[in-house]
Amino acid sequence: MRQVLTIALNGMTVASLYFLVASGLTLIFGMMRIVNLAHGAFYLLGGYVAFSVLRASDSWSVGLLVAVVTVGMLGVVMHQVLLRAIEHEDMRVALVTIGVSLILADQLLVHYGGVAYSVVPPDFLRGGVELGVADIVYPRYRIFILALAIVVGIALWLFITRTRFGMIIRAGVDDRDMVSATGINVRIVFAAVFFIGSALAGLAGAVGGGAFSLAPGTDVEYLLYSLIVVIVGGMGSIAGAAIGALLVGLVSQFALGYMPEIASILTFGLMIAVLAVRPQGLLGRAA
Repeated sequence: MRQVLTIALNGMTVASLYFLVASGLTLIFGMMRIVNLAHGAFYLLGGYVAFSVLRASDSWSVGLLVAVVTVGMLGVVMHQVLLRAIEHEDMRVALVTIGVSLILADQLLVHYGGVAYSVVPPDFLRGGVELGVADIVYPRYRIFILALAIVVGIALWLFITRTRFGMIIRAGVDDRDMVSATGINVRIVFAAVFFIGSALAGLAGAVGGGAFSLAPGTDVEYLLYSLIVVIVGGMGSIAGAAIGALLVGLVSQFALGYMPEIASILTFGLMIAVLAVRPQGLLGRAA
């Protein structure tokens, strides 16, 4: 019983981190239909930036803030300089973002080497919490990640569905010319979306670096899981990304706990099974 509950908690906290990364990809890839394959590299960059700022300033919160802003701005620059003119050409966008990802990964490897780093959490997030169930003492920092993902998910859902700016984003994705005809600068709107989506990847890297190590290859891992989450949940759906992240997190952790030799097969099998039944994903719109 205790083992099952612990694995379930691990699955939920891993899912929380997947959701933080995938929520940004949901905005960029799911809503704007821009195939940003540099999203995993943005995650790793956010973690490294937070690590460096924390080491220089001894402030965890400043590290998170700088990581969010830095990665968000990098996303805007990439969109405006490299992608805006070709954003309707999926293959060229994919190749350009792969190039950006490779350049970032290479430069991070040159600067930080192949050593694993960790963004050390502040004192108030260290230690364990007694849950009062089956004598489980669970890391406080992982509970923080779970709570953060819930707050981000609700805020993002309200932003997209309940604000005028969110309605402009959705309308701009469906019919850019119509929105432009109303006098709204769609270019600025989409730049803002790219900033938010990229900043979420930076936030996830800075937060995830406190629970899991930052090392070369992490970018590819999180890009892959983010794509699975977005595809399983449905393109452009924040709620779908949350459900997809929860399914992927639970399946991957239970598979690692009980059937580690086929864990990858089960995780990818989940995506294949969902696509076989609902090609648009669990909460995605049919094309």
